[in-house]
Amino acid sequence: MNVWTALLDVLIILLAAMVLGGLFERLKQNAILGYLLAGALLGPHALDLIPNHEVVRNLTELGVALLLFVIGLEFSWRRLRSLGAIALVGGTLQILVTMVLATLVAVMAGLSPAPAFVVGSIIALSSTAVVMRLLTERAEIDSIYGRNTLGILLLQDIAVVPLVLVVSILGGDAASSPVHWALARAIGAAIVLAGALYLLLHHIVPRLLWSREATRNRDLPVLLTMVTAVGSAWAAHALGLSPVLGAFVAGVILAESPFATQIRSDITPLKTLFVTLFFSLIGVLINPAWMLEHWFLVASIVVAVVCGKIIVMSVVARLLRTSPGHAVATGFCLAQVGEFSFMIADVARSGGVIDQGLFELMTTVTVVTLMLTPYMVAVAPGVVRRVDGLSDPAKVHGLGKSGNRGEIPIRDHIVIAGYGPAGKQVAEKLLEEGHALVVIDLNPRTAVDAPAGGIPLVVGDATRWELLQRVGVASAKAVAVTVPDPATAMQITASIRAAGFGRLLVTRSRYHRYAQDLVRAGANTVVDEETEVGFRIASAIEGGLGERGQE
Repeated sequence: MNVWTALLDVLIILLAAMVLGGLFERLKQNAILGYLLAGALLGPHALDLIPNHEVVRNLTELGVALLLFVIGLEFSWRRLRSLGAIALVGGTLQILVTMVLATLVAVMAGLSPAPAFVVGSIIALSSTAVVMRLLTERAEIDSIYGRNTLGILLLQDIAVVPLVLVVSILGGDAASSPVHWALARAIGAAIVLAGALYLLLHHIVPRLLWSREATRNRDLPVLLTMVTAVGSAWAAHALGLSPVLGAFVAGVILAESPFATQIRSDITPLKTLFVTLFFSLIGVLINPAWMLEHWFLVASIVVAVVCGKIIVMSVVARLLRTSPGHAVATGFCLAQVGEFSFMIADVARSGGVIDQGLFELMTTVTVVTLMLTPYMVAVAPGVVRRVDGLSDPAKVHGLGKSGNRGEIPIRDHIVIAGYGPAGKQVAEKLLEEGHALVVIDLNPRTAVDAPAGGIPLVVGDATRWELLQRVGVASAKAVAVTVPDPATAMQITASIRAAGFGRLLVTRSRYHRYAQDLVRAGANTVVDEETEVGFRIASAIEGGLGERGQE
């Protein structure tokens, strides 16, 4: 086999992925499902048009390393803290609880501890690539369950690195030496790698990027980025570690540099290419004949995994004071097995930790759950409405910064639904004008950050008739809906009109394409963020040019 034969295989895979991905998009499905189907059709268990798929698969490991490099660029403790306890505490609990339960079930099913641990590690992870793309496309990333999902997926992406490391040890050095010695050597090598990368990327690379040559020629920073990403993966491999570990550490170190955003932009096209190959070659692993032969076993495990992950995530989210509806919706978004599980399964199979039968079973289960994901994410908003509709009535906290309880006005007051940054600005401005206010927000932690002056804060779902009745929305003189999530804003707007409110209703629209939908839902005025930003930018340019003209 020569390089042109491998290149032909890559072209065939990309062409099939492009066609089927576009077809799935036209059918309003996720393109990743098309990539998986492309691989399944071209693989050795179907048309067998890519005989060198193992060589191409080795090439796509570079794509996975690049993906971890980009994830590292996104990661910082500052960003993790901004997502709240649901990310750090909730993500950690979800991974540990799911992994322990799945491992115990696997042991009870007859597996030895090492393969059972692999199964638990595989099931604990969810799909960042699929879920985040779906939430972004559906404009639900700013919903409460969307933010919960983002935080937990970030923790899962971080957990990939130690999980792959442990599985590698189980299948490698553990065969000839005790696991704790192999783990100690791996940790030592990781410390050496991290130290070397820190010195290189924190002191040398930034100086090169600031150099006069790099600022003059845009090709040089791009090349430097690629050398950093690929070189860190190679260095980890040379030290006997997983290449994704080196790429991830390099990304984390560069995340705090001012070049992080530009580096992400530079590497995105290559990441897209390799990740598309990665998903397509996952499809190559699908064995339709094996799946049909073991359909009952596959279906049973899929149901157990999906239901189990929904229950675990719902309980974890409720422990962190998320409302029942958003807790269950978060579980629906995270109920699949993720793309990095293929990497863990492949490492375990290569190291002899799991056999071919278990590998095919876990691969098939993962693919089926990925195919179900678009539908599970689509029902999440409905889950919120139905589950929270059964929950207890909202509680009135009414706590200002002084700690005094505020009384809810009876009439001629203004109701503000949503107390994020936009809601706070609205409240501060209306307070200056002397208006009586009531604030509604679903997040109970908002109660400790209520505005000064004893403004009542009602913690609950503003789509519910009982809550709207409690805040006297029918007798209010105006209502402002400031929540960023378009679907939630539409539901709140329609609920307020249905509750008998007939006066001024102003609703925020995060995206221009939802403005008319909000008007149809009952808003008198829609504040379109994209249009307002355009006006502000144009005004700033006109003002700046006018000042320059007077000089």
